[in-house]
Amino acid sequence: MFDLLIKNGKLISGEKIEVAVKDGVILAAETEIESSAKEILDLEGKHYLSAGWIDDHVHCYEKMTLYYDYPDEIGVTKGVTTVIDAGTTGAENIGDFYELTKAVKTNVYALVNISKWGIVEQDELADLTKIQADLVRNRLTELPQFIVGIKARMSKTVVGENGITPLELAKDIQQKNQNLPLMIHIGSAPPELQEVLELLDEGDVLTHCFNGKPNGILDRETDQIKDFAKAAYEKGIVFDIGHGTDSFNFHVAERALKEGIKATSISTDIYHRNRENGPVYDLATTMEKLRVVGYSWEEILDKVTVVPAKYFYLEKKGQLVKGYDADLTIFDLEVGEKTLTDSNGFTRTAKELIKPVKTIIGGTIYDN
Repeated sequence: MFDLLIKNGKLISGEKIEVAVKDGVILAAETEIESSAKEILDLEGKHYLSAGWIDDHVHCYEKMTLYYDYPDEIGVTKGVTTVIDAGTTGAENIGDFYELTKAVKTNVYALVNISKWGIVEQDELADLTKIQADLVRNRLTELPQFIVGIKARMSKTVVGENGITPLELAKDIQQKNQNLPLMIHIGSAPPELQEVLELLDEGDVLTHCFNGKPNGILDRETDQIKDFAKAAYEKGIVFDIGHGTDSFNFHVAERALKEGIKATSISTDIYHRNRENGPVYDLATTMEKLRVVGYSWEEILDKVTVVPAKYFYLEKKGQLVKGYDADLTIFDLEVGEKTLTDSNGFTRTAKELIKPVKTIIGGTIYDN
């Protein structure tokens, strides 16, 4: 007997899907499943079902003062089953963060900031003595179940006078620790974006890929994507949205799409202020923005499930497959009208809205 049987769901393609769960694991995902279960959730053909949504760039260590939130406020209550905190904490405080996450419903993982205290101050990489490779290695050894990569923020306000040096140190740490996933934040120069991209390798994650800043991927004079940015994309560098308060611009995303460049993964860079006051609000809203830009719902869902699971080695997440974790998102697509605002105050009108209905984490159902 299964613990949970989800009946009469729909995939985004419109195909019927039913999912059977036992002990927090998917035991079957088929068109029809005839079996008994302790609990049956009948979606009556009305609701869509996907693997649980993953937001691979959030800030949810509640003890911080600059960027913080609470995992369940940006996770389970928003249709998101898994979040990856993107470098809020460093080697000195990531252990405390891990202890706090044990009490929440949402699956939480973390990228450890190469600066030992994380984002305590805006310029965490201005002092190179805070980058201690031995400390990072020790935490990676102690918390392999929690730390899924490393993070470095490469913009002028963060690195101070250190230019490209923090990224060189981050790459060295990465290479000495089994080439763990590396996420790089980009913003204002220095360092120049071209310098940053030249140091990145296939599979490295460039977050804030569609920001509207002069040091971004769009050449403002020609209104074309910069050649070196195209080359980086073709090389296999992961272009991650990382919407945030100041890092997503509709025109840049639209221009990139016209030139054949799509975000590899979709994430929010959410924390309490841009959740409460916008322009982010939640992952669903960011997904709606990519739909307005011109992405299909099928690829949008891939970019919040399969893709982040792949690049951060979440081996049992991101797919409706036997043996995978029973993390699922049940949602509706509705016709409506909603004004969406990017990080620079520009707007677009959404005509298709995506609304989480229920979030299932480890086989437990939570209403949204």
